[in-house]
Amino acid sequence: MQFQQLLYFVAVAETRHFTRAAEQVHVSQPSLSQQIRALERELGAELFRRARGNVALTDAGEALLPLARRILADTETARHEVQELVQLRRGRVRLGAPPSLCTGLLPEVLRAFHDLHPGIELLIEESGSHDLVRALARGALDLALVVLPLPTPSPALTTVELLHEDLVVVSSAAAAAPRRPVRIADLQGQPLVMFRHGYDLRELTVAACRAEGFEPSFTVEGGEMDAVLGFVRAGLGVAVVPSMVAARARDLRVTALARPGLSRTIALAHRSDVAPPRAARELQKVLLATRAAAGTEGPAPDRPAAGPAAQTASASDRV
Repeated sequence: MQFQQLLYFVAVAETRHFTRAAEQVHVSQPSLSQQIRALERELGAELFRRARGNVALTDAGEALLPLARRILADTETARHEVQELVQLRRGRVRLGAPPSLCTGLLPEVLRAFHDLHPGIELLIEESGSHDLVRALARGALDLALVVLPLPTPSPALTTVELLHEDLVVVSSAAAAAPRRPVRIADLQGQPLVMFRHGYDLRELTVAACRAEGFEPSFTVEGGEMDAVLGFVRAGLGVAVVPSMVAARARDLRVTALARPGLSRTIALAHRSDVAPPRAARELQKVLLATRAAAGTEGPAPDRPAAGPAAQTASASDRV
């Protein structure tokens, strides 16, 4: 079994077309077809069902595809690892993170890393922890910031706790000031702006509401972090967000949650069976060096939004 054969196989599996796959990998279509047939002979099974205008994977092809993708990803990682040996003057790091951390923690961290290693390319994947764990497992990421506990236990991953962060309630500057601190029970019947499915924050907030015996009411749902903050600014409802995000939203009112409140633990994760590339290990050092400061960062409790609305709102109103 040859590396090039796996490359051609994945190209056909993804395009479902031999000619387009050949164009993608820059070989002639007959050469690609010949290598696929040689791979099938080596494995003793057909990988594709071929019909005019229709190429589909067989059961054997479906079984091989994730393994082939992982082998190709590991080979690409090895290539970059060798390139990075020249004093980290070039290379890349593939980092996954929840969107809330891309808004809060990462801009300063990535700037510090870029100042140290300007030749390293930074590729960022924004997604929820469940998707990031899967991306790590298949070799599509070098590192990921994930929320603990993981959605499903993964012995193939190594995690190091990075920070523990409180969640807070944000509301628009024009809205009446909430009773403070806010209890989870106070959110019952209140209009909430909610993140899309797959967000760790969505699952955490909904679970907290259900633990208090009610289903949360959404005025808008399905947004990313920037969209959710925009909807809150527009007065469509309140949202539960990380304190680091709220600290940067100076035009929103920030109110603490009553004890025990809600919090989340962020960890840095990588595959246990493959050491991260050198550039990724350097980024890991920068992230770990910032964890003490990041863990204490956050807005002051019950911070009013800037502007006259903060002075005229009634403190007795609910969220």
